[in-house]
Amino acid sequence: MDLDIKGKQAILCASSKGLGRACATSLAREGVIVYLNARNEAQLIKTVEEIRAETGATVHTVVADINTEEGHAKLVAACPSVEILVNNNSGPPPGKIEDWDRKAWNGAIESNMLAPIFMIQAVVPGMRTRKFGRIINITSAMVKSPRPPMGLSTAARAGLTAF
Repeated sequence: MDLDIKGKQAILCASSKGLGRACATSLAREGVIVYLNARNEAQLIKTVEEIRAETGATVHTVVADINTEEGHAKLVAACPSVEILVNNNSGPPPGKIEDWDRKAWNGAIESNMLAPIFMIQAVVPGMRTRKFGRIINITSAMVKSPRPPMGLSTAARAGLTAF
C-alpha cells in the first residue's frame, strides 16, 4: 500500500529498540527519511545499520536524551523540516503506590508526558507552515485498562493522551 509519504522526514524518539524501532523500520520501508533517537550510541548505530541494510532508506542518528531541553533541541535541530513525529519513551517500572515518591512521579511525568508534549510544541509550527504533519504518540494499553502496578506509567501516559 502506498501511504504517499515517500521522501517525508520523520523523527522517531527512543527508536533503537522495541516499538520505536518497529515504527522506524516501517516508515523506512515507505521511503521516509528517518531520524532515529536513543541515548545509547552503540545500540543506535547498530539499529540504523540494520534498518539501512533491510530497507535501503536514508537513516540518521541523533544521540540525545529526550527528557532534557538539550535533547529536544538537538533532535529538532537534526531534522528541522520534520513532517512526522513519533513520540515514544521508556516507562517507569511497575511498583506499589506506597513506594512512589515525588522523584518517581516527576520522572514518570517528565518522560511519558512532558517530553512528548515539548516535542510536539517544537514541531507543530513547521508542520503548520508546510501544511503537512503527522504526530503519533505511543503510550500504553494501560491508558484504557489501568492496572495498579503500572500507576506511574498510566497516569503520565493518560495525561499525554488527554493533551
